[in-house]
Amino acid sequence: MSELVTGEAVALELRPAKLPSRALAVLIDLVVAFAVYIAVTIVIVAATSSLDDAAAAAVAVATFLLVLVGIPIAVETLSHGRSLGKLACGLRVVRDDGGPIRFRHALVRGAVGVVEILMTFGVVACIASLVSARGRRIGDVVAGTLVVRERVPAGQASFVPPPPPWLVGRFAQLDLSGVPEGLWLAMRQYLTRMGQLDPQVGWSMAERLAADLAAHTGAPVPSEVPPAAFLAAVMHERQSREAQRAFGAARPGGPTMPGGPTPLPGYAPAAHAPYAPPAAPVPPMAPTPGAYVPPSAPSSTPGDGRSEPPTTGFVPPA
Repeated sequence: MSELVTGEAVALELRPAKLPSRALAVLIDLVVAFAVYIAVTIVIVAATSSLDDAAAAAVAVATFLLVLVGIPIAVETLSHGRSLGKLACGLRVVRDDGGPIRFRHALVRGAVGVVEILMTFGVVACIASLVSARGRRIGDVVAGTLVVRERVPAGQASFVPPPPPWLVGRFAQLDLSGVPEGLWLAMRQYLTRMGQLDPQVGWSMAERLAADLAAHTGAPVPSEVPPAAFLAAVMHERQSREAQRAFGAARPGGPTMPGGPTPLPGYAPAAHAPYAPPAAPVPPMAPTPGAYVPPSAPSSTPGDGRSEPPTTGFVPPA
């Protein structure tokens, strides 16, 4: 699985940011952060001039941690990996599988960045970025993140193909918390490249990935579902959950019956037209010459003692 992830994941889906662009982005962030830090420090010093040395040192440490560590972590979390410098350079921090980062990723990157960027003036971060094949610093390795380029030429990005419509929403109740990031990355890579693979090789690879996915989710692969379609459906479900978690997109369709799948974005069941009766009765067909014509029932006339036939058309036996 590691061989499948390594070598194709970056070239296929993500373009890692090189050291010059990352250094420029970090420099812009540091200039803005230190400008805010100096302004805040001047205000705090003027406001706390009557404090003793211990209290002033505590306020200085708290200001340093808040402005140079806490604010960058909050900005990176709320912007989903785009600080001011990264926005200017067209970069973004993503997870190893290309998904948006969360608070824990930004916290780990910020905590490690205090040592490898602030305390060593960026020397450790530069060395780690040069050694890494994908330009990751130590904070990225520990947090499981990657800095990628967002501004890529149009038409060159690969996208995961959608699953068949009859599988959309079928795996909405599947537990995906135990699936590792490496397996997600391998699935994404396979789905975007399966059209270029030999059919036999692609089928065996899809079976292997589906078996690994079933082992981590605890639910077997349905026998009537092809492995590639199963992978596409589960990947679609995961992307829908990520979009809902990151952007708060509500799933359409409203509440469903207990135990039933929740409809996914972009999926709507086929609407059936209501039944409409014919506008006019169909005239009877003319009898074919020589065909058998049943005798007509004698009509009843008023006063002959016979009751009229029911209006429903049913004639009781004599």
